[in-house]
Amino acid sequence: MVHADASNFNEGVTKEDAYEQVLLQAEGLFYDQRNWVCNLSNAASLLWHAYQSLPAPSNRVNWSGFYVLDPSAAKPQLILGPFQGKVACQIIAFGRGVCGVAAESQTTQLVQDVEQFPGHIACDSESKSEIVVPIVADKDGEKKVVAIIDVDCAELNGFDEVDKKNLEQLAELIGKSCNW
Repeated sequence: MVHADASNFNEGVTKEDAYEQVLLQAEGLFYDQRNWVCNLSNAASLLWHAYQSLPAPSNRVNWSGFYVLDPSAAKPQLILGPFQGKVACQIIAFGRGVCGVAAESQTTQLVQDVEQFPGHIACDSESKSEIVVPIVADKDGEKKVVAIIDVDCAELNGFDEVDKKNLEQLAELIGKSCNW
């Protein structure tokens, strides 16, 4: 059993160490728990607290969370899932904005300046950079996007290859740890 202290991070920890802790704690939290709501809720909290412990610009993350595939929609779209931060857009169509492009293309979108991203959806005007990682799982015998990790930063150039690598590892862990 993982304790609430799992989301305690030492102030000034390196980004690599914070992600290592996120991945280890997520693995522990997901053990024997396949419910995606539980797992995404805990992962959102882990990410939020990790970012808040880091030096700038990472500590300027103003939103971290998930959008999940909306199974009731006629056309592919994402619906708001567990998150930390200000209220957010509730529905995002595949192909629209950073999240929709990541979902449709099944590729990570690392955006250093959201104003330069065609069709960016400004849920929070404070967001300046963003990273979105698709979560892919086996569904009906094929690999499909079931959710995305979305993290926004109030600074330009808030994310780098370290974020991309580690968030992709988290996405892989989540994809195989939940019943979608």
